[in-house]
Amino acid sequence: MSKIPVYFMPGLAACSSIFERIVLPESDFEMVLLEWEIPLDNETLAEYAKRITQKITHFNPVLIGVSFGGILVQEMARFINARKVIIISSVKSNLEFPTAFKVAKTTKAYKLIPTTLFANVENLSKFSFGSKINQRLKLYEKFLRVRDKRYLDWAVEQVILWNRTVVDESVIHIHGDADDVFPIKNIQNCIVIKGGTHVMILTKYKWFNENLPKIITE
Repeated sequence: MSKIPVYFMPGLAACSSIFERIVLPESDFEMVLLEWEIPLDNETLAEYAKRITQKITHFNPVLIGVSFGGILVQEMARFINARKVIIISSVKSNLEFPTAFKVAKTTKAYKLIPTTLFANVENLSKFSFGSKINQRLKLYEKFLRVRDKRYLDWAVEQVILWNRTVVDESVIHIHGDADDVFPIKNIQNCIVIKGGTHVMILTKYKWFNENLPKIITE
């Protein structure tokens, strides 16, 4: 029996090391980690998704994406046959966005986000914001590696302006009930992880290691 290829796409600005604790049985699965590329000038999300699909070398792969990576793998599935699309801490359409995202779209407030802050997480982490925020900044410092301003401005805009309103019913959605970016109250039809936050790919890895093989093969 040949192994099932499983491609992983990290969240906005994150590198593939967010999957460092995810382990699938090597006898059944081949894990492939994808990374963000710098967008081309005026590249749309669909064009970008098509370009990233060129990195896929297996037939009929499973696509797994976290957060903005979840949005991207849904767009990628328009260009290739995917065995399964699994999204984690993400949304299936812009109807699942929180109100703040909708307001940002209407007011274009997202253009005011100082994405240069992402680029200087190390500088931020020199300040003391209390242990919880400092802990999160340490995570950001380790995993948010894509610091290119062009990419950050583009990525924030692509999320806010994502225009999908019709949900692909075949997408498998895994979501934490303590997600502070995409609150669970806006999310329909998902596998709920109790106590799962937006970074549960790091904190609930045992759940994923136990359950992903079943979810992929069912």
